[in-house]
Amino acid sequence: MEKFNEKVTSQEQEMDTARTFEDMMWVPVQFYRSIGEDIYAHRSKRPLWSLLLKIYLYAGFINFNLLVIGELVFFYNSIQDFETIRLAIAVAPCIGFSLVADFKQFAMVHYKATLIRLLDELEEMHPKTLAMQRAYRMPDFERTMKRVINIFTFLCLAYTTTFSFYPALKASVKFNFLGYETFDRNFGFLIWFPFDATSSNWVYWIVYWDIAHGAYLAGIAFLCADLLLIVVITQICMHFNYISMRLEEHPCKPHKDKENIEFLVWIIRYHDKCLTLCEHVNSLYSFSLLLNFLMASMQICFIAFQVTESTVEVIIIYCIFLMTSMVQVFLVCYYGDTLIATSLRVGDSAYNQKWFQCSKTYCQMLKMLIMRSQKPASIRPPTFPPISLVTYMKVISMSYQFFALLRTTYSAN
Repeated sequence: MEKFNEKVTSQEQEMDTARTFEDMMWVPVQFYRSIGEDIYAHRSKRPLWSLLLKIYLYAGFINFNLLVIGELVFFYNSIQDFETIRLAIAVAPCIGFSLVADFKQFAMVHYKATLIRLLDELEEMHPKTLAMQRAYRMPDFERTMKRVINIFTFLCLAYTTTFSFYPALKASVKFNFLGYETFDRNFGFLIWFPFDATSSNWVYWIVYWDIAHGAYLAGIAFLCADLLLIVVITQICMHFNYISMRLEEHPCKPHKDKENIEFLVWIIRYHDKCLTLCEHVNSLYSFSLLLNFLMASMQICFIAFQVTESTVEVIIIYCIFLMTSMVQVFLVCYYGDTLIATSLRVGDSAYNQKWFQCSKTYCQMLKMLIMRSQKPASIRPPTFPPISLVTYMKVISMSYQFFALLRTTYSAN
């Protein structure tokens, strides 16, 4: 009983401890480091360790891109004959996933200065004390963020793990427990090699673990870019929400005009800083999200086709892939929609004040704030409207149209 009480007390103390910005960033930072990408390398006091991580990262991506080239060659060879067209359709979603992961990592590297500036500014704005964090309703935002991160991380890692290890696990069970005389040397991904990768056990297992590492790197690069986006948008929405609450709670006392104007000047600067952060997010993510949505439509189409045309075990594997793709698109659209909603709320909260008690100068400044908030903060890929849940419905609709066309064409032949 005493141990139970000590455990409860320690949990209460943990809940009563202020959360740092590093705590919020912990999951994407640690996953990135597992593939050699150190977001905070510019702060590192161990230059040799940072150099080793960078070498590990570049070596991993060179290996990964060689595997992607092998997938592209396999795809090209498969579409030459109608008898092997289903193999091309099977490898197509993996190619799309790999290309998106590649481009996301390229965007992280190319816009590293923007990423550092964005994270530094968010860290500076982060509420430091427990009282401030409660005022910002940070525990609520963090609780939702953690649930989303856990679900998406599980799905993404389940996809890469299943594709990577299922063939070896299946072959091991058949060979060791079911009495099969040969060990089936198969890989989880359809890749062309310029040599016989199954010629001997040692060649097979070296190639197998090489592919597994490439799949893990692709999964983490794909996953962490979105986890980083989730953390950043959560923080920005928290700040927009705090601005709205402060505007609604401001008393607007008529005999304290100077204090009212000082408060509103602070709010306007705060609001402008949040909008600047959103522009940093767009600089960082706009092109990668454009490619993401275009590839997602094709991925969902090809995966759905595999689910309708394959055996039960393949269907189970591809269903995990399908869920991962659909959840990933949904999460980006959900957080884009949340960002629009919380930024629009600023104007509504400003209007809900008792502004009629204040001076003309205050009202004019408030009017400018309301006008500015009518153009909401948003994530905007090039040629796309601002990302929202409407975008998700369009992606799913486009995927179904591609799927119906593919099924009709395949059945006709």
